[in-house]
Amino acid sequence: MKSLVLNIVILTALYLFPSSCQQSRGDLPCIDVSKNHPEKEILLTDIADITYLLLSSDNDEYLYRGGIRAITENVVVIVDHKDGTVLFFDRNGQPKSRFNHRGNGPKEYRNIHRLLYDEDTDEVFVTSYYSPIILVYNSFGEYKREFESPTGTRIGNEVVSFDDTSIFFYDVSIEGKRFDMDFKNLPKSDLVSSFYRISKSDGAVLDCVELMMNPIFLGISNDGNIVSGNVKRMVQSSEGVYLCNPENDTVFLYNKSQFITPVLHKTPLVSATTPMTYLNNCVDVGNYQFMQIFSVKREEGAFPFPAKYYMLDKSTGKVVKPILHLTDFVGNEFVIDVYKMLFTGKETLIYFELDNIELKQAYAEKKLNGKLKELVATLKEDDNNIYVMAQFK
Repeated sequence: MKSLVLNIVILTALYLFPSSCQQSRGDLPCIDVSKNHPEKEILLTDIADITYLLLSSDNDEYLYRGGIRAITENVVVIVDHKDGTVLFFDRNGQPKSRFNHRGNGPKEYRNIHRLLYDEDTDEVFVTSYYSPIILVYNSFGEYKREFESPTGTRIGNEVVSFDDTSIFFYDVSIEGKRFDMDFKNLPKSDLVSSFYRISKSDGAVLDCVELMMNPIFLGISNDGNIVSGNVKRMVQSSEGVYLCNPENDTVFLYNKSQFITPVLHKTPLVSATTPMTYLNNCVDVGNYQFMQIFSVKREEGAFPFPAKYYMLDKSTGKVVKPILHLTDFVGNEFVIDVYKMLFTGKETLIYFELDNIELKQAYAEKKLNGKLKELVATLKEDDNNIYVMAQFK
């Protein structure tokens, strides 16, 4: 484990201070966000296969107010954020099962911070805010076991099912220490992003990854109120997990063989930009890499931080600002958000949630076409929203 950490420290140092940035540094793609990259109108159907997903609400028990938390080859898992119910649908949108163990007693969760689902073993892993306990149920809500995260760590919103036997998560226990804007009181040993791979059976540590970083706080301090930048430090893929180290403008891949390589770099350096701009990971799908760049504007009212979106065509090396459209929804624009990415265990899907009320209005204004129009025509006012699922070519 220690040798792996040492290798990562060296890799990070190699990319801390590039003298210049062309389209690539060797085999490492590089995006220069100071350049005026052109906008490009793109039809989603030209670069991705599109399907629509309407989760049936014929049974009132499967109406929800929440969103997709997991998806597999055969199952879609929803969490109702209002009451903590977990709902299972098949990939055609038909209800399968549901359960709710919200409470303060044994074998219960106070809330659902993050949920993972392993279809092969029919195991649901649930974490709660500020709790080290990971609860394991089956898809019918039957309690199977529980275990704790490693001592001194805290599992936040960034946790994935890495493989058949392990979970991979970002340790958020360090975040509270970074609120000292000058980092004067922060030991150098804490200037790292720590990621853990733990056993699904008992939480035993299988691996630890530490990425060194510059002492930069990606947030704002206004009249004593501190707002941290929203960073997506982990993105899952068929190759492994992309680990974002925005303080050093680099994305690494932790692959299925537990080996680390840098895969993407941003310039100018976050430390040299005004307003501060940082790379919020990337989604690597099909022939494309989609990147999200945040600007930390420190004036009052600037949160949430404004974002810009870029697309790298891996076959040509060209970077554009994509303006994505769907022929079935005239006048609507879509962005590839790293927070709207789902990994099924075999493929990466990007999803867009379309609000029921907005769709009904668009239908009345004759802005809908094709399959989407057919679906909306059947919607009732209180039905579940429709999802657009994109698998990139």
